[in-house]
Amino acid sequence: MIVGRQIKAARALIDMSQDELAQAAGLTPQAIRKIESGEAKPREGTISDIMRVFTERGVEFTDNTGVKLKPQGVEVLVGPRGFIQFYDAVYNYLRDNGGDVCVSGVDERLFEKHRPEGDIHRKRMVEMVKQNKPINMRILIQEGDRYFTASDYATYHWQEKEFFSGTPFYVFGDHLALISFSHEPAPLVILIKSAPIAEAYRQSFNLAWAGSSIPSANKE
Repeated sequence: MIVGRQIKAARALIDMSQDELAQAAGLTPQAIRKIESGEAKPREGTISDIMRVFTERGVEFTDNTGVKLKPQGVEVLVGPRGFIQFYDAVYNYLRDNGGDVCVSGVDERLFEKHRPEGDIHRKRMVEMVKQNKPINMRILIQEGDRYFTASDYATYHWQEKEFFSGTPFYVFGDHLALISFSHEPAPLVILIKSAPIAEAYRQSFNLAWAGSSIPSANKE
């Protein structure tokens, strides 16, 4: 968990005041002051709100209680905390922009195993769909797999086993995410912001989708 001095350093890095951070995170300036001074121990949800603000502004918290600006265009997210940040990035983009989401090479059991607070993400996605956000999420899974955890807001198709790759990728907007569950700690997410690269993977996905089939059951 990040500590108060990291939050203070992150603010200094992007010239953000305590009042500005409080407003962006939905907190009070008094709460920010107490967290930074160590006077208050924040809840996990509060830390997530603060981290979201800095993540959106290109700030990364390092394991040695430091902070740094993320490389432009490429972000490497590792482990359960990184997976949460990845899903926050997907959700925030869709909330603000909507659009088409292409997900390939999925085994939902692996995603579920390594994704903390998976129910929270599913619930917020369902709520977003109920609000008639213009979202079209398509997921390619291996032929015969009937584990459809996102069926309330996504469409699943089967890809023939001989063409199925167990290394997933996500395409949303001008972002491409490559995901590996064999990395230690798992997972490893390489998030690339590049419209041409995202479009190349989207076209590849569309070709695979055209050759896929509709599953014979909706849920396992």
